[in-house]
Parts: sequence; structure tokens; C-alpha cells
Amino acid sequence: MSSCNGNCSSCSSSDCSDRKAESLLATLNPKSTVKKVIAVVSGKGGVGKSTVTSMLAVAMSREGKRVGVLDADITGPSAPTAFGVSECQGANEDGLYPALTETGIQVMSINLLLDNPDDPVVWRGPVLAGAVKQFWTDVIWEDVDYMFVDMPPGTGDVPLTVFQSLPVDGIVIVTSPQDLVSMIVAKAVKMANMMKIPVLGFVENYSYLQCPDCGKKIQVFGESHLDEIAAQFNLPVLARLPIDPNVAACYDSGKMETVNTDAVAGVIEAVKNAQ
Repeated sequence: MSSCNGNCSSCSSSDCSDRKAESLLATLNPKSTVKKVIAVVSGKGGVGKSTVTSMLAVAMSREGKRVGVLDADITGPSAPTAFGVSECQGANEDGLYPALTETGIQVMSINLLLDNPDDPVVWRGPVLAGAVKQFWTDVIWEDVDYMFVDMPPGTGDVPLTVFQSLPVDGIVIVTSPQDLVSMIVAKAVKMANMMKIPVLGFVENYSYLQCPDCGKKIQVFGESHLDEIAAQFNLPVLARLPIDPNVAACYDSGKMETVNTDAVAGVIEAVKNAQ
């Protein structure tokens, strides 16, 4: 009803008081199996969210788990670049098979479907959200233990669609040390709370630069305030990742499966414990 204020407890309307909330969860492709879904989010762009997503996928794969990466950043897809894949495995009447990396990680991204990977995706919000939903309903994910969803930044149509359409078990929030982070992190946490999805904790990227000569840790972006923010929301800081030129080079050359992932061990434990 147009006059509905969303408060069912005070509603006297006879035509809606007995209705139950309709689930917006999309139906997983019948040929797919996905046990746990973890969304990697950030309140703003440029904090290395996609790098963190790929590191988590690699780390979990090294533990013997079958891993999938759903690249939900339709206008800024980068998962194929990170893993050095350029095309899907194929398609049939049952659906589309995602790309498969050298170590067996399944990857689905809009860039795998474009004629040229540098072609822009100039779509409006509902179409973007629909494409992400199809990555869940039309793609055949084979026996995936952990799916990591690389989210676009912000709190717009696509994040909302993912949170409502996919059975997300937990959220990892990626931040950077700048002062602006306090407001941005608050937005991400509050959206997760609105969607009733647990936040597993924070990953601070670009936390420091370690001098190759003396080993000193240099805080390039200033002093971090993430501990105070984490305490405010009663959430853990799961990892602090340095500025590492080697990781950047591996990402750009499609060799993320070769990087050292020890720094995200705490995140992996939190993911495995997510209910």
C-alpha cells in the first residue's frame, strides 16, 4: 500500500497483516553446488578489494578447498586479469561454465563474455544487477566449497542485489588507513546490518610499506585509526596488508596464484568459522 510505513506491528490493514516477507533469494543453477558465500566489500574504490579477494581465493584453494570467484564489479571487472584467464570453459543447455585457473579456481566475470576486455559496460543499475544475478542462476559452479564475491564499491544497486539475491554467509570489509575510512566503513557496516548479514571483520590494505634496506615499516598514508573503528563496531581487524610491488606485479600479469598469502591467514580462519 502507498501509505505503508513498513511497521507491520502497528498496521491494521486486513489485506497484508498476515503476509510473510517474501524471500528475494535467487535460485542457484540446478547443476551447481555452492556451500558458502563470502562477499568482499569496500565503501569506496581504490582500496585493493579485488586484490584481497584474489588472495583469499588462492589461500583457500591451497587448503584443498574448491573455490569460486564471482566478479560482481560489472563496470570495473578485474578477476580475469588477476588469474590470467580470458574465456569460459563453454556452455550447454544447462548453463555457462566459468573459466578455470591453473590451480582449479572457478572464475566468472563480465570480461569473459565481452568481445574485447577493454570494451566499456555502459549499462544502467538494474541491468548491472541483473547480470550479477545471472552469474548465480545461469552459471554452473561445480562443487564449490567457498565462493568469494568481489563486490563493486559503495552501497548501490549491485551490492543490494548481491545481499538480497545470494545467500551471503559473511562479509569482509576492505579499508585503507586514510582518515576518510571512518565514515566509509560505517556505511558498509550499517548496510550489512540492514541486510542482516554478519561482518566477519576488517582487512586494512596499504597499511604500510616495508623498507627493503632497513626493514622499517613506513606508514605511507598516515597513522591508522582502524583499531578505534573496529572497537566501535565490536569487530576484529583480521589482517593488515603492506604495499607490496610483487603482489601488484603478479596481479597485473595474471600470476596471483603464485603470491604468498600468509598475511590473510586470519581472514581465512574467520571465513571458515562463518556460520
